[in-house]
Amino acid sequence: MRKESNEGMGTIFAIGGGEIGKMETLSIDRKIVESSKKNHPKVLFIPTASEESKEYIEVFNNIYGKKLGCKTDVLLLLNKQITSDEIRRKIMSSDIVYVGGGNTRKMMEVWKMHNVDDLLIEAYKNGIIMSGLSAGSICWFKSGMSDSESFEKQGNWSYIRIEGLNLIPAMHCPHYNEESRRKKLIPMLSKYDEIAIAIENNCAIEFKNDVYKIHKSNDEAKAYKIYLHDGKIREKELSNNTEYKPLRELLTK
Repeated sequence: MRKESNEGMGTIFAIGGGEIGKMETLSIDRKIVESSKKNHPKVLFIPTASEESKEYIEVFNNIYGKKLGCKTDVLLLLNKQITSDEIRRKIMSSDIVYVGGGNTRKMMEVWKMHNVDDLLIEAYKNGIIMSGLSAGSICWFKSGMSDSESFEKQGNWSYIRIEGLNLIPAMHCPHYNEESRRKKLIPMLSKYDEIAIAIENNCAIEFKNDVYKIHKSNDEAKAYKIYLHDGKIREKELSNNTEYKPLRELLTK
């Protein structure tokens, strides 16, 4: 478990969900690219959680490469022999890192094997923009509510708490528009007594230094701060702010 928070040191875009291939998150993706302040930024896609799906990689290259004008690369950790030097070079030479969705637990295990977790923290501290969707948003938080068991078990599975990189000291729940996640988050939150940041599909939170901002690709999508106070669960909808707000408001009860 990572005990130290690195709050206030860089930029993270946590996307709650949505189909990138159907361009459901396109306006958010464009914000991520614009945040680099470069015409053709280098974007590294890490598809570990999806078992390095070729279709997912092709979709990503189409959206971020052809449509948004980025120079795209992919970090493959499962399907090829890759050296630690090559992993480091790919991560540290990027302007933006984008982590795809899928099996969060498997992803974190593979990352630890290759020291990718520590390299991503180093890259974040060096100003490289971090981003991702679902599993790719959970990883930046202290912990997350994950459906990883659904990838590993047939039928009978439960949501589990996964430890992330702790760049954002809170629990994260993506896809919060799904009723099953709403129901299971409360008992998990009560057990661990962490502040939860829950984000629906087609919505993202940008964490930039010591401030944050909501971005939406669908006006109906929402994000929430959920926490235990005096023995009761409090749920606060986060406003669609046009200006950045102090991060301490989000991360303190």
